[in-house]
Amino acid sequence: MSLGRTERLLAALGNPERTLPPVIHIAGTNGKGSTIAFMKAMCEAAGLVVHAYTSPHLVRFRERIAVAGAPTHDAALTELLEECETANAGAPITFFEITTTAAFLAFARAPAHIALIETGLGGRFDATNVIAKPALTAITPVSIDHTHFLGETVAEIAFEKAGILKSNTECVLGPQPDAAAAVIETRAMEVGAPLFRAGVDWRLDGSEWRDETMSLVLPTPALPGRHQLENAALAIACLRRLPAPRIDIVSASKGIAEAKWPARLQHLSDGPIAATLPEGWELWLDGGHNRAAADALAAAVANWRDAPLHLIVGMLDNRDPADFLRPLAALAASIRAIAIPGEENAYSAQALADRARDAGMEIAPEENLVGAIDAITRAGGASGRILVCGSLYLAGAVLEHDPAPI
Repeated sequence: MSLGRTERLLAALGNPERTLPPVIHIAGTNGKGSTIAFMKAMCEAAGLVVHAYTSPHLVRFRERIAVAGAPTHDAALTELLEECETANAGAPITFFEITTTAAFLAFARAPAHIALIETGLGGRFDATNVIAKPALTAITPVSIDHTHFLGETVAEIAFEKAGILKSNTECVLGPQPDAAAAVIETRAMEVGAPLFRAGVDWRLDGSEWRDETMSLVLPTPALPGRHQLENAALAIACLRRLPAPRIDIVSASKGIAEAKWPARLQHLSDGPIAATLPEGWELWLDGGHNRAAADALAAAVANWRDAPLHLIVGMLDNRDPADFLRPLAALAASIRAIAIPGEENAYSAQALADRARDAGMEIAPEENLVGAIDAITRAGGASGRILVCGSLYLAGAVLEHDPAPI
């Protein structure tokens, strides 16, 4: 865990990170990508040109690097990576470090009004944390995740996320548990970073966003779920505190209503997999993979009372299936386990089912997604909703065969 390799490679390339447009650097456990999607849509609705760096990708690597609003073309991406590989000259480097460098190189060479940059893991030693003077930083809600890298407690994880704070650079905070807020506030005082805090300096009451000088009733977001309204509120808070350029209210509302971010409680109505569903059935997809994501997902689907809910779950083997499924299991008429196709670090269907059964949950292993859908629809009656969840890697495998715009 070090920034040294990234800094060395960037120096060999002429330090492109020093010539980026104004940067909003965002860390946190859940909601980073959705918050960036809302900010990007709001900025573009205002006529601004936006670079964005997010991870992981779902289907194609080029999704990670959006130059002037669009995913990088494969040929251009190949040239960037080859240039970085040559400059690296065989020195030790990680996958994320060299691809982050490629993103900064691409952003430095194309004009834009703003660059939205998401951390990959943590913050303090994340390869993106080499921007000496971002225009703004932001931290989404912190919860337990990646404990083998970031620490076992919320406080330890928050310390790593707070590593993106910079002296005299404001940080916008999403809602935080007390333990995380205390750590972040302490770090902010140490480095001299002003905070713009949810629940203190700005707040979301129902659908009304407000701070000391502005009130705005947010439209229903294009992305479903209360958690997405909260992510949109954080995006508004960020753009409110961005020194320049400023975003008008009409553009902000338009962006919230039109933002796109696949595999976040996404309804799949087209494609070969959705086409196999009998009439009266729906297929939904979500990439959430930790307990906080499961809690948000459960809150979002709790209102789906007009038809039975059936879960199809696949997870990486560094996750706790029982912990993820606990808030969802009570809402589900059935749960099926599958392995993530092509992912060697995933639970087998049987292993995932065994882990959940050990926690007292009824779950049946299935050979694959199509088999799980067939088993559910044959046993489930005239109508229902199927939610595929548990991993972004599983979501990517689904979208590869049942594609939506990315």
